[in-house]
Amino acid sequence: MTRYTSIPHLLLLGILLLNALSIHAVEYYKREFRGAWIQCVNGQFIGMTTSQIQTMLTSQLDILQKDGVNAIIFQVRPECDALYASNYEPWSRFLTGKQGTAPKPYWDPLQWMVEQCHKRGMEIHAWINPYRAKTKGTTDLATNHVAKTKPDNCFSYDGQYILNPGIPENRDYICMIAADIVSRYDIDGFHIDDYFYPYPVAGVSITDSREFAKYNNGFHNIADWRRDNVNVFIKQLYETIHSVKPWVKFGISPFGIYRNNKNGVSIGSNTNGLQNYDDLYADVLMWVNNGWIDYCVPQIYWEIGNKTADYKTLINWWDKHAGNRNLYIGEDVEKTAKSADLHNSNTNQMPAKFKLHDEADNVSGTVLWYAKSVTDNIGNYGSMLEKVYWKYPALMPLMPYIDKKAPKPVKKLKILHTDGKTILFWKAPKGNDWKNKAEKYVVYRFEKGEQMNISNPSKILAITTSNFLDITPSNTHSNNRSNKYAKKYYYAVTSLDRLSNESKPKKK
Repeated sequence: MTRYTSIPHLLLLGILLLNALSIHAVEYYKREFRGAWIQCVNGQFIGMTTSQIQTMLTSQLDILQKDGVNAIIFQVRPECDALYASNYEPWSRFLTGKQGTAPKPYWDPLQWMVEQCHKRGMEIHAWINPYRAKTKGTTDLATNHVAKTKPDNCFSYDGQYILNPGIPENRDYICMIAADIVSRYDIDGFHIDDYFYPYPVAGVSITDSREFAKYNNGFHNIADWRRDNVNVFIKQLYETIHSVKPWVKFGISPFGIYRNNKNGVSIGSNTNGLQNYDDLYADVLMWVNNGWIDYCVPQIYWEIGNKTADYKTLINWWDKHAGNRNLYIGEDVEKTAKSADLHNSNTNQMPAKFKLHDEADNVSGTVLWYAKSVTDNIGNYGSMLEKVYWKYPALMPLMPYIDKKAPKPVKKLKILHTDGKTILFWKAPKGNDWKNKAEKYVVYRFEKGEQMNISNPSKILAITTSNFLDITPSNTHSNNRSNKYAKKYYYAVTSLDRLSNESKPKKK
């Protein structure tokens, strides 16, 4: 997959760029989470060979890297199955076409994605759907699927099977699956989305009265009991992940509305849609305020001006109420690219939405729904990321509540000239564990005589896992260092630990 840009597309891109700059001056941030979801439930892998899937994903990752994306959220467990080698759950039909059938030729998609993302300097977050045991379209379950081995642990709802959140054994089971993934794969984050109790369907009720009678823990209201079930699970999952690997970030992407501000609700947005708290039994603010998650990505998939759920209203609401943990915004790329700006019909809503991000005090990142919409460059969204909004590389936002101590500076920074190339080389600092070991390096470039300012993201030349960087001058100035017209530069290198804490710079 390559991005083809025709003359009309270039003209449109130029118009969008001018409109973006006219709406607001683009701000560049040194630290920003720039994620993209790669899902499997859309069936994009079904019917493809191992080689074809890897080719497609390689192309997507290359384009996303070019567009400035620095984190991939990869779906690995959509219905109590696996897009990785699991001893507990069957291979996913969304990978091979039939649940329980291993891929041929054999490969482990999660392990492959870990290697591919890290090679590109990207984070990789493993994304599971914790409670959903069967989607509507799945008709044949493998013999070792949990709905087959423990059918009483699930309830049926509108063609789906749901692991009953009211049964304590199910919480332990999901946490066991999480611990297995976290322990065996070098992931940077563990991610769940908005499927807690099922999305309500008119006329369909949840069959959990038996469990309420057995496990009510003193609750008299079944809605309060359901919320408590999810709260207990979230806390247990957070503790499970960090007990295995303290540096793995736990994130949740809830539905975009917490509660509607009506019927005496004290903390709610001026909206009228489905609610996390009342309909999905997900008390997201409790998780944020109690520190049971490391980052929150509300899915604000509507457009600015939507009468039911206005984007501007919602981003301002989450910014005000969910700032106790890192806050990123889930963006619907296609809807943004196809919705006209309210004040300028010649452009889409991308510039206006990024302006709202800039104005929010607590928003420190974006996650794009979904990756293929970006790589397909719908409405020139990807090109605008590459050329305007995510023009420069970005480090991850800090998480001082996990770790805030920086690693030591790099050692023995020097420039080597060999085989016509100029190589910047350094040695890793001493570090014994995840809190002080260097995992990545940031290379900055400054013109001779320019004051060194590593806070300026435009000076970042590369973020790399290697301990060297090819800085060979371009053909424009040739390799002749005596060329008096060639620019002179000096370089600075810093080290980053697992949580992107940054050392002091060494310069050369």
